[in-house]
Amino acid sequence: MKALLQRVTGASVTVGDEMVGSTGKGLVVFVGVANGDTARDAQYLAEKTANLRIFADSEGKFNLSALDVKGELLVVSQFTLLADARKGRRPSFTDAAPPAQAEELFNYFVQQVRATGLKVETGRFQQHMLVEIHNDGPVTIMLDSTEKFQSPSCKC
Repeated sequence: MKALLQRVTGASVTVGDEMVGSTGKGLVVFVGVANGDTARDAQYLAEKTANLRIFADSEGKFNLSALDVKGELLVVSQFTLLADARKGRRPSFTDAAPPAQAEELFNYFVQQVRATGLKVETGRFQQHMLVEIHNDGPVTIMLDSTEKFQSPSCKC
């Protein structure tokens, strides 16, 4: 499972003519679910997302998390994070989970982040969305649950 975090001053997501989610200062989180991902992957990424220290403290250092700054999250499903573009000119998405599995784990990820107390809004699963992002920094961080679980020092 992958999550691409973008620190923002504000963001919104629109489906058709309807704004379905928006956020102020916080994070836009694009989530891609891979074949074989489990609730464990979603839990790990939710915890990491809420606690990753990518907001500046009074000295300008990345010492504060979304929880610390009471940030808001806009979470958007994005299967294209699983694109494999190593061969040819058209990306392959064979590593992406089937829609039913992906939607279940995406919703579980959202539930886990909401459980931290953060305000969380979402896009609409499997819909064409327009996402407006005011990237702050810019700061963009990629998280991948497989990196944590493959680490020899992981105690999870």
